[in-house]
Formats: sequence, structure tokens, C-alpha cells
Amino acid sequence: MKIKNTKSLCPECGKPLEAEVYDEDGKIFIKKTCDEHGEFENTYWSDNELYTRVEKFTPSITGVENPCVDDSGACPTNCGLCSKHETSTVLGLIDVTNRCNLKCPVCFANAAAAGYLYEPTQDEIRQMLRNLRNLKPHPCPAIQYAGGEPTVRKDIIDLVKMAKEEGFTHVQIATNGIRIAKRENLASELKEAGLNTVYLSFEGVTPEPYIQNKGRDLLPDKLQAIENCREAGLGVVLVPTLVKGVNDNQVGEIIKFAFDNNDIIYGVNFQPVSFSGRTPSEHVEEQRITIPDFVNIIDNETDGQVPTSAFYPPSFVEPIAEFISLLDGEESAKVTLNCHEHCGIATYVFREKTEGDGKDKLIPITNFIDVDDLCDKLKEYNEKLKKGKFGSRKRVLAGLAGNLAKMIHTSRSPNDLDITKILYNVFAKGDYDALGDFSKDAMLISCMHFMDPFNFDEDRVKKCVIHYATPDGRIIPFCTMNSMYREGVEKEFSKPLK
Repeated sequence: MKIKNTKSLCPECGKPLEAEVYDEDGKIFIKKTCDEHGEFENTYWSDNELYTRVEKFTPSITGVENPCVDDSGACPTNCGLCSKHETSTVLGLIDVTNRCNLKCPVCFANAAAAGYLYEPTQDEIRQMLRNLRNLKPHPCPAIQYAGGEPTVRKDIIDLVKMAKEEGFTHVQIATNGIRIAKRENLASELKEAGLNTVYLSFEGVTPEPYIQNKGRDLLPDKLQAIENCREAGLGVVLVPTLVKGVNDNQVGEIIKFAFDNNDIIYGVNFQPVSFSGRTPSEHVEEQRITIPDFVNIIDNETDGQVPTSAFYPPSFVEPIAEFISLLDGEESAKVTLNCHEHCGIATYVFREKTEGDGKDKLIPITNFIDVDDLCDKLKEYNEKLKKGKFGSRKRVLAGLAGNLAKMIHTSRSPNDLDITKILYNVFAKGDYDALGDFSKDAMLISCMHFMDPFNFDEDRVKKCVIHYATPDGRIIPFCTMNSMYREGVEKEFSKPLK
């Protein structure tokens, strides 16, 4: 059964193609035909029930008022951002180099194989930061330095300071962790410069996934990098690239490892492998892990403690962000995760120590909070706030406190946490400290499934909230950058390797 028409890409030549997303045998597929290279049919989501459930959380549209490129040509042939784009930039990315101290076969950037050096100057990087901050009506609040491997730049500390100077409230680096492990003081220097998070690639808890994905056993380096971050008080998010048959059997152990180190590890963001380049179609389907596959793996590896029903798309939090902003007198949320509902999925999980058999109990937030009711109630409050139907902020919060008490089952909450009080403070204060009280006992378990030419969907691109800034002034959605634009951008601003 056809679900929708969209635009996709030819995996061979990259040409935009008309495509159809359809439901068959309980799965969602995407199909398109290239005049030159024939028909391509690929799995989009492996479970139509979950695909349909998350559609309830269709995000709002908050386009940019000052597009970076003219709206000319069919999407996605003129990314940069154009007026067709339907979301603001929540996380900006800047590739600060294509150099790397590894040669990984699953790398987005294909860094070592390029044959040229792409490494923007500090002046170019500062201008890219400013381009992100100059977006209207919502300046980009968070930046991630990526590559390549950003820590191979000798001036990475200066770049972190620069991001803070330009007004970014959250700065992180995507890293393999080798330099952080080898250079004892690097973590503390990054922390002192203003870095908030180390976005650490982490393939598993045994040597085998590293040998297969990275070419050598990097587990000791990962552990040392985490230890150095602990010494520096620098937060870590683990980022496993999931490949079927390589490390999909370690999802549960990775989550356990994160909880065992939750004094410094705040979350695990799993990323199913994205197939860039000329990957044979049969290999794509053999190794493809979709979002439903991921949540089923979690369900199985936690013995049903964290079921599929515990997961929601990032767009679920939009009413929360809007409520906090309206409460503070804003007309709308300054920044919100209004990415496409099929881009990712996440939940918060708590761990409770148990007596006897020594097995810890995992408790997802959905066990003790009626999150659907919470979402619906906040939407109702938001409409009343917009119409001025509440007399005062104090009255709004009083009503919220009463409703939270009905939605939260305190007897099921973990570790004797006063969840009602914590969430009330999150809504009332809306700041990092309040969120910290909530998240210090919880682990964010998320999955972001970036697209490749095989499952590329224009509808998702238009609602992308993770964007690359480039030296030519463009701001390009993540999946089009890696599927279409990366090589051209890097070549234009590169120089030959010595």
C-alpha cells in the first residue's frame, strides 16, 4: 500500500529521483528508478506499526527568515539553507579537517582516502560559526567540531574557545578519543577552554568490533579516554556505529557499560551505519539496521525491561520546549527538536540496584510517567497560554503541579526519586541545573538513523535540524551533505597533500 510520494537519490549516480514509500508485509520500503541504473528498492523502516505510531508526533515548521541560498532548483539540488527548509538549526557541525589518525571503512567523511587536505583556517571557521549564529529567528545554540578527527588540529583548544566567544552555549567534538587517551592533559585543556561534551565513537566492550570496524583494537584507548575525561570532569556521550553482524549483539553490554560509568557518561546515541559511496545493494540490505530493528534489539537484550513502547521520536519534546518558552513570556520556543518524526528515537532509562541475584533492574521513564498524557496536557496548556487564558505564571505552575501528580506513579519510580518535584523544577526553571537534577540518575538511550542514497527521503531532509556550515557560506542538512555535497565542498576548499 502506497504511503506517500517523495524524492530520493540514485545510489549509483546521485541524481534526484521520484520515489514511493509504501507498506508491504508489515515493513516500510522506498522504491525509485533511475533511467541509467535501474530500479532500487530498499528497507525504510522494518516495522509499519512503529512507523505509524511515531507519526502522531509530526513536528511544527519553523523555517529560517534569512535563507543562505536562493530558492532555485528542485530539492535537494540547491541546499544551503533555502526557503523550502522547514526547521531551524539545532546543532551546527563544522568539519575542521579531513585528516585522521584512523582509516575506518564506515567513516562518513572517507577522510584518509580523499587524497587532498581539507582544513579550513581559523578565520574561515569563525565566519562559519557566525553564519550559524546569524540565522533568524533562532540563532544556532550548539556546535560540534567534526572531521576527520578534530583533535589532530594543533589549534583545537583555540577553536573551542572561539565557539564560546561567538555565543554557542553548547560545544562538543566528535572524536575517536585516541588523542584524548594519549595526551593526558588534553581533556582538562578542552574542558577549561569551554568544551561541554566529548562525542566519543564507541563500537563495543570487546576488541572484535574495533578490529572489524576500525582496523585495530581500540578498546584500551577508549577506556583511557573516558578515564581522562573523568579526571577532567568532561562529560561523554558514547556513539556506537551499529553494523549488523559486527556489533549489534553488544547493544545491551554497551548500555550496561554506560551505566557503570554514569558519573561521566550521560548518554548513548546509537547510529546505524549509513552507506555512502558505491555499496552493492545486496550488502546494504544484509547490513541495514533500521530504527525498529534497534528498539527490538534493546527489548531483547534487556529481557523486555526496556520495550519498544518506551521509545519516542525527538519531536515528542517539542510541546515541552514550547511550554517553557511560553511560560517565560516568549511567543514560541527559541529552539526545539522539531526534526522529522522518522529521523530518530529515544528514551530515558534509570537503573535500580537489586539485592539477591545481583542483576540490576532497568526502568524506562514510561514505567512511571504517562508521557502521552503529559504531551497532550502541555499542548492544551500551550494553546491557553497563547490565548492569554491563564492569569499568572504562578497559576499555570499550580495547575501543572496538580496534573503532574496525576500522571506520575511515584511508587514505580526508581531509587526513591521525587520525580514530580524534579520535573516541576525542569518546567518551572527550564535551565541546565534543573535538567541536571533529572539526568544525573538517568541515561539517555537514543538512535539517530542518518540517511544514505538508498533510503534518502526529501521529506526528512526538509525537517533536518543538524546542519553543516561550509566555507562558502552555505548551511547544509546533514544527510544531503554526506550523500551529495561533501566531496564538492572539500575539493573546492582543499589543497593537495604534501
